[in-house]
Amino acid sequence: MIELYTWTTPNGRKVSIMLEETGLPYNVHAIDISKGEQFRPDYVAINPNSKIPAIIDRDGPGGAPLAVFESGAILIYLAEKTGKLLPRDAVARMAALQWLMFQMGGVGPMFGQAHHFLRAAPEPVPYGIERYTKETRRLYGVLDRRLGEAAYLAGDYSIADIATFPWVARHEWHKVELAEFPHVARWYAAIAARPAVARGMRVPG
Repeated sequence: MIELYTWTTPNGRKVSIMLEETGLPYNVHAIDISKGEQFRPDYVAINPNSKIPAIIDRDGPGGAPLAVFESGAILIYLAEKTGKLLPRDAVARMAALQWLMFQMGGVGPMFGQAHHFLRAAPEPVPYGIERYTKETRRLYGVLDRRLGEAAYLAGDYSIADIATFPWVARHEWHKVELAEFPHVARWYAAIAARPAVARGMRVPG
């Protein structure tokens, strides 16, 4: 059984989608970051960085419980545990890991900063708005070019797509019209239609 500690954010939803896609049984523990619950000592013992998501696999390697934090690490762990959504072929595996790291290092941080300056900053900061919305659009261009070449980021559907989808799901938050990026729009619609993705996007309920 997987214990999932999460909230209604793109990073949290990566893991709930992955759990739904792999069919692993899991319990949901909502960590309300708007109330600072990520700083509770019992949660910090699971994730020393006080972020969501995190998991505890009650049946970890050797049958011992294992805590895992950082959404990308969790996706890799669950893929390796189940043998799903991360290719075993060395070339295909590296393609999936490259696009996963693209999300972790680019899409997540830059889209997140765009969200902050467009929605959460106490007063408008033109430099921040321009910097992060411009970079967000550049990253959409990278995605669109790649998805013009392949159905999914790594060729086949993988953890790279699962990681990226919940961030693109907030395209309205960063003032992006998907129609401007038709290959992203096609990819987005295909993933949104997956029942496991729809279930994962509703966690925590």
